[in-house]
Amino acid sequence: MKVNTLAASLLGLTLAPLVWAADPFVVKDIRVEGLQRTEPGTVFNYLPIKVGDTFNDNNAEQAVKALFATGFFTDVRLESEGNVLIVAVAERPVISELTLNGAKEFDSKQLKKALKDNGLSESRVFDQAVLEQATQELKRQYYSRGKYAVEITPTLTKLERNRVAVTLDINEGAAARIKQIKVVGAKAVKEADLLDEFAQTTSGWLTWLTRDDQYSKQKLQGDLERLRSYYLNRGYFEFAIDSTQVAISSDKRDVYLTINVTEGDKYTVSDVRFAGDLIVPETELRPLVLVKAGDTFTRDKLNESVSAISDRLGNNGYAFANVNAVPEVNKDKHEVAFTFFVDPGRRVYVRRINVAGNTRTRDEVVRREMRQMEGGWYDNQKIKRGKERLDLLGYFTDINVETPAVTDTPDQIDVNVSVTEKPTGSVTLGAGFSQDNGFALSASISQSNFFGSGKAVTAGFNTDKVNQYYNLSFTDPYFTVDGVSLGYDLYRKSFNPSATNTGQYKTKTDGVAVRSSVPISEFDRINFGLKMERTELTLMTDSPKRYQDFVKEYGNINSTLQATASWARDTRDSALWPTKGFVVRTGLEAALPGGDIQFYRASASNQWYYPLTKSLTISLRGELGLVNAWSTRNLPFYEYFYIGGMGSVRGYKGGSLGPKDENNDAYGGTRKAVANAEILFPFPGMRDDKTLRLSAFFDAGSVYGGQYSVGTTWQNNLRYSTGLGLAWLSPLGPMRFSFAQPIGNKPSDRIERFQFTLGTTF
Repeated sequence: MKVNTLAASLLGLTLAPLVWAADPFVVKDIRVEGLQRTEPGTVFNYLPIKVGDTFNDNNAEQAVKALFATGFFTDVRLESEGNVLIVAVAERPVISELTLNGAKEFDSKQLKKALKDNGLSESRVFDQAVLEQATQELKRQYYSRGKYAVEITPTLTKLERNRVAVTLDINEGAAARIKQIKVVGAKAVKEADLLDEFAQTTSGWLTWLTRDDQYSKQKLQGDLERLRSYYLNRGYFEFAIDSTQVAISSDKRDVYLTINVTEGDKYTVSDVRFAGDLIVPETELRPLVLVKAGDTFTRDKLNESVSAISDRLGNNGYAFANVNAVPEVNKDKHEVAFTFFVDPGRRVYVRRINVAGNTRTRDEVVRREMRQMEGGWYDNQKIKRGKERLDLLGYFTDINVETPAVTDTPDQIDVNVSVTEKPTGSVTLGAGFSQDNGFALSASISQSNFFGSGKAVTAGFNTDKVNQYYNLSFTDPYFTVDGVSLGYDLYRKSFNPSATNTGQYKTKTDGVAVRSSVPISEFDRINFGLKMERTELTLMTDSPKRYQDFVKEYGNINSTLQATASWARDTRDSALWPTKGFVVRTGLEAALPGGDIQFYRASASNQWYYPLTKSLTISLRGELGLVNAWSTRNLPFYEYFYIGGMGSVRGYKGGSLGPKDENNDAYGGTRKAVANAEILFPFPGMRDDKTLRLSAFFDAGSVYGGQYSVGTTWQNNLRYSTGLGLAWLSPLGPMRFSFAQPIGNKPSDRIERFQFTLGTTF
């Protein structure tokens, strides 16, 4: 018979002390009742009373509290039957199912992870307090997206074997829109100019897509930093943001932002000095300082100066150099002087270079691009250049380089290179559209990192109306350890301009080529090549006289042996999205004696990138070409230059510019000149997105010279266009679009305003 009972609940524990009515006794046995899932051993493990202990009111209270603290039970009772202690418990139910209904703003997996981090997930013990806490966390997640009207209703369904199903019904509601943004205290600068710096904005014609009118606390912090930078980069040394207020309308649909600022006065730089341990002479450090005496204070220039000095010390092995620009303020004159205190720290060398993240690409492919050597003194410039070279490979979407110190070894560091690989095989599709011909498609398949070796293999074909192209190529970029490359090409190409009425002839060419590239500096390469071609020419019944004259002179089958030599210099910071640097190429191609046709071709091109701001880049490109015959015989008409289209002057049909024959087909020319100017900028509302970029462009180009354009000059054939371009690294691959308006076009020109290319990767 059970004679004594100590019953406890969570409410009882918090409101009243525990009372034991019986005399103490020595526990001879312990029995646990009420368990369904929990093992008895778990209870014994947490129970502070053991067989042989004397049971009294003190350890009774400790026992009940200890079992409640496990979180497994909703009720605990201690009973005695003689000298037997009986522990009677009621287990908390286990969450068998967790269902989210109505979640659209977030992925359900993302929300369940947030709930799990807050203790609510399937297979865990259910706790009402945890459910309430997790619900509030979900609301905070929605608040961060501007959905202040969100309603979350939890529902519990009891199941057999002491289990429950938890359902969260989510009514997300409409996102709150920013109705107004005010900057209070702005006097020297127009409020509209300040609001242009903000990523968040009031509702506009494009905000339905960009969602920039949805309030976000994280975005607000970024906007405040941009506001601070705006003032500090214009001399307002004492600028401060005093407070920010976020007000939400009663219907939770509108958000009002108020930012209170103190502008202060505009400061100029009075002096720049150096102090500390100047390992590098001041005469070398001073040119790195962008802030000059007499200039208006600019924070960005000050930070860039500190970074440049640190990098310069890093080039000498001082990886942990500390440079501080300490200001001395003269408030009466509104001047500030800076002293750059230099602490080079200890000179260090690199112990190891560690590579991670390359699941397909071999270690050696990554290591051979690094310019920092293991065992050598740390060189910041070489490490940066190694990262740039890895980026130029095009194998990785992200490259991160860290230089942690070696534990317990103050004069050593490791270089940790972490890469995120991207698909390097591609099936590329090219497409164009014209009023005359509709769509045309081409395709190729390639693998630029074959089995992770860094070697490139390409098999291509083209199936548009004009071209049929089949090629197989192989390139080993490191045929020697010094970076001398070797490649081979086998190809067949058919050209049929008669299909688009741009020329009344067909050609079919079979060729084989070998090529090599030799690096002569960190940025320069010399390229050599040799190829043999056999070309068969077929004329149409309405082919113009110049085609017929060519066949009479050369025949319809010709062979050539061509040698090529070129030089290239590439200093771009990225192959995908360059923002600075340039790439220049010059080349000479010659059809050597011994072949049926002898000619030479010279070309030169340069593309230059310069960052105007953090988000604006200007790109300038120029290209010149010259082609002519070696002997007194005429140059084959199909070796002439032809321009127009995406690669030269957009807005005109590809290869259609220049003087025309009696069929209104382009003659081409022995001289070519093309110039392009572009302003590259982010897509509105996607400033930090590196996969999407817009451009405003101006193109100009001309072909002239040769026997078919006697009496014409390059000015006669010069054409212009202007328009907008879009480049997108889509999940399907790179895509480029342009919409151009031709300028100065003639009635005989073939206009093609919208053009694009697209691709897909695997």
